[in-house]
Amino acid sequence: MAKKYERTILLTDPTGTVSNAVVKQLASSGQNIIRVAVDTKDKVDKLKHVHEIVNIDYTRPETIADALSNVERLFLRIPPSVEMVDISSNFVEEAKKNGVKFIVKLSTMGADLEPGYTSGRLHRQVEKIIEESGIPFAFLRPNSFMQSFITRSSQTIKNHNAIYLPAGDERISLVDARDVAAVAAEVLTNNGSQHINKVYDITGPEALSHSQVAEILSKETGRRISYVDISEEDLRNGMKKMGIVDWSIDNALELYRMYRSGYRSQVTTVVEQLTEQKPTSFSQFARNYVQNGLSWPNQLNVLTGWLKFE
Repeated sequence: MAKKYERTILLTDPTGTVSNAVVKQLASSGQNIIRVAVDTKDKVDKLKHVHEIVNIDYTRPETIADALSNVERLFLRIPPSVEMVDISSNFVEEAKKNGVKFIVKLSTMGADLEPGYTSGRLHRQVEKIIEESGIPFAFLRPNSFMQSFITRSSQTIKNHNAIYLPAGDERISLVDARDVAAVAAEVLTNNGSQHINKVYDITGPEALSHSQVAEILSKETGRRISYVDISEEDLRNGMKKMGIVDWSIDNALELYRMYRSGYRSQVTTVVEQLTEQKPTSFSQFARNYVQNGLSWPNQLNVLTGWLKFE
């Protein structure tokens, strides 16, 4: 007898840090058809645990409409860029035409702040488009990911045993992207109405300074790692040498100013409330990577982290 599924869920950017973890979370339940929308072939080669893969071209709304055919719920994550609002708007417009019943948008903590920062303002523009569409929604606004210390600082840890960032020494309630994915999976699959039109700020269980992060990494990896608070100009020059575009550089610098303001230090209990599991501490996160034989210095090319910054 053929298996009966509850619904079809479409996920965008399926190889992203959170989206890929959401796919795995949904697959473990086995109750829904998992469809992913990809815009390049290299993403197809990396995908597992999905039932349907559809190709889309962000410049052609008809391909977005095809991807949304017979979809009940949409997990919307478009990487921040100057085109993010337009692409997201096309998704929302086609979602409304195709009768999508629920949109879960991966946003960012502080999206509603004024004046905020560039990426946050773009996320808020997309949130407003969703609100105005009339489609029920949930906005997930996570703090910065623990995984960022792999993507952003792996090369400097490898070469200099140091994290060089203009983050000051204010504390940040970093969150494990896998915990964000667990929240997303709960919100996407829950059959009740408690998540309808809700906004969730998602953090880890504690707020840590970058100096404390370096101390934890030193303890868990067995090598002395230091945090060096550099100037914005030093970071700008370093990112330019890596070939990173000015838009991404300016966005990164704005985010670090937010770090230094202390805004990202608040701690919420959303992960435990929605998943009934305690959020991952940074010590647990670092230990997990070491125990699984994954050495910190060689995880991912640091450029990848900057290009997908927040």
